[in-house]
Amino acid sequence: SSPDTAQQIITDTVPIDTSGTMRKYLYMDAEVVNNSITQPNNYFTIHRGTKQGIEPGMVVLSANGVAGVVMDVTENFASVMSMLNKQSRISARLKKTGESGRIEWDGVNPRIVLLRDIPKSVKLAKGDSVITSQYSDFPPGVMIGVIEKVFLEQSTNNYLLHVKPSNDFSRLQNVFVVSNLQRKEQLELENKLKKKK
Repeated sequence: SSPDTAQQIITDTVPIDTSGTMRKYLYMDAEVVNNSITQPNNYFTIHRGTKQGIEPGMVVLSANGVAGVVMDVTENFASVMSMLNKQSRISARLKKTGESGRIEWDGVNPRIVLLRDIPKSVKLAKGDSVITSQYSDFPPGVMIGVIEKVFLEQSTNNYLLHVKPSNDFSRLQNVFVVSNLQRKEQLELENKLKKKK
């Protein structure tokens, strides 16, 4: 079968919309054709590849929130590292207070991810929303999940938060691959600074 979307992505030649806003993200829909949630390092496969404009490093969302990051691509398929992967690291923040931390998965329960690096001085509660931060490759403000349990890390001044993902990864069917149209420019600038050090 052919990929479920157009054979070619054509980016609008007008980069600024009617409100005067510069376009930063391009969303491309894709169908999930393979998926795992029971391994320590889970991946899923989408039916879109280089022919349809997909590149490694692009992020993947579902209608409910964060799904993963594109790792490898062929002409018509791409493998995506799921958020349920022990190597996954996603910059996140608390929607209510704005503090930033990182989302990880411990490889145990596919219905729980961990939020680290939130100071114990922050006032938070079960049910608070966790979203992507502006430091992430994901568009900022995308839903990751809600706080399920709050633990105090004994060796640090931070919380260890159990977060229930907004995505049910066992039902992942349709996703959006997101291309950051300004990412290359940002990386070039940051690499120049690294060379000066």
